[in-house]
Amino acid sequence: MKQQQALLVIDVQMDYFPDGNYPLHNAEGVLTQVEAAIHKAQAAQVPVILIQHIADPAKGPSPFFNAGSAGVATHPRVLAAAPQAPLVIKRFADSFDDTNLAQTLSELGVSELLICGMMTQNCVTHTAISKAAEQYAKVSILSDCCATVTEMLHQIALSAVSRRVTVLPLAEAF
Repeated sequence: MKQQQALLVIDVQMDYFPDGNYPLHNAEGVLTQVEAAIHKAQAAQVPVILIQHIADPAKGPSPFFNAGSAGVATHPRVLAAAPQAPLVIKRFADSFDDTNLAQTLSELGVSELLICGMMTQNCVTHTAISKAAEQYAKVSILSDCCATVTEMLHQIALSAVSRRVTVLPLAEAF
């Protein structure tokens, strides 16, 4: 029996693009790949879950992702590709930490995670290796659907996590 997968789209937000407060390497190219992943998930009837980081206002202004700022918004192309997707709001790198992500996945009957998004070495990998993610039969990072500050840091992060989770290109997913 095939496991019920879910695609987690983490922090594809405006601050990570050229006019944002913290632009990432190849953000536009990865955005196109994330859109392709969303479409592939939808074609396979795999639920898509959008995850958005909003800085904790109790900690004072953040360099990016401040509530109410233009940069905190999920990229409109992601919203257009997955208009019905549930949205999980987080304040920490681990998308499970103090969020309703586990509950959302449980309600959908999910047993396998496919993860993509922004800040490979931070929010993507922290979610993939979260203690909460250990309950899933398989956790995979879509290597060509993630971005960070440099290509080298992206590759280092994927290599570092590859002994704990599956790292594969979009072409091999679903």
